[in-house]
Amino acid sequence: MPTYRNAAVSPEADNKPAVRALNLSLTAMHVSINIFQLFVLPIFLLPQSMWWSAVIIPFAALNNPLWALIHEAIHDLFDSSGTVNSYVGRLLSIFFGAPFHVLRLTHVSHHKFNRSPLEKGTEIYDPEKISKFKAGIGYFFYIFCGLYLLEVSSTVLFLLPPNVFRKLRQRVADNGNIQQQWLAGKFADGNVLREIRLDGFIIWLLFGLSAFCYRQHWQVFVGILAARTFLISFMDNIYHYRTPLYATISGHNLKLPRALSGLFLHFNLHRVHHRHPNVPWMRLPEVFVQDAEKFDRYFLSAAIDQLSGPLPMALLAGRQVATSIAGKASR
Repeated sequence: MPTYRNAAVSPEADNKPAVRALNLSLTAMHVSINIFQLFVLPIFLLPQSMWWSAVIIPFAALNNPLWALIHEAIHDLFDSSGTVNSYVGRLLSIFFGAPFHVLRLTHVSHHKFNRSPLEKGTEIYDPEKISKFKAGIGYFFYIFCGLYLLEVSSTVLFLLPPNVFRKLRQRVADNGNIQQQWLAGKFADGNVLREIRLDGFIIWLLFGLSAFCYRQHWQVFVGILAARTFLISFMDNIYHYRTPLYATISGHNLKLPRALSGLFLHFNLHRVHHRHPNVPWMRLPEVFVQDAEKFDRYFLSAAIDQLSGPLPMALLAGRQVATSIAGKASR
């Protein structure tokens, strides 16, 4: 259980050279590990012994820290240079398997519309429109594999012929959903589209070459991708499961031992991040103390809780009312 010391938090307190050095070191580690998994392992090691395939188990634990580092670049917190943020974010995202600008814009959209009527949450369903059973099929598919598959497969849309893509983007823009209209507008930027298409081409080439290298040991390649698909999809959902509706700045602060919290780049302090999206990962524990924040529950129990399945909309809408009343009473 982490015990954070109180500290004054100010932008001037950042040791920018140290932050840059640590973030670049983490980048080098993740890039090296992914190159090892994608090419060194199948070309040089697996032909010697299948026992080498066991290394993918500890490496699987680094999938979510990889996403957390990309997340820093998404919020322009990786480095004080916007150029460094962009290039490192794109590099890491290529090894992650989805173009940086796709991840960046959809994540910024999440912050903008979190738990709003437009983005109520993956677990929310309306009993008047759909049964819990049908809602559960979509929900469990999403948290077990759907999120990552959606991020990866989105690349295909951007590689379509420009005229086909424009028609699809316009159809999204005309559907009346403000969140989707916002995204469609952002994806109209020519520079963004060029970078997405270039990154998407590199991603398919990179993973295609890796699949070719693994052809005699394809089960290991599938295992690497399956672990990433599950861990990214499953772990992403726990920070907002059961949080109240219509509270954009919301999320769970989940309790982890200090070492594990650091491994996740303090992503478990999720409500702190939503309240202060401009705070780098290393300072989140300080802001946690400064804001007199509390942990909502343990990380593991939150992960297990989401297996309870989808929840009716009225339940969490009512929770928001109760939260508002409690907040007013405490003033």
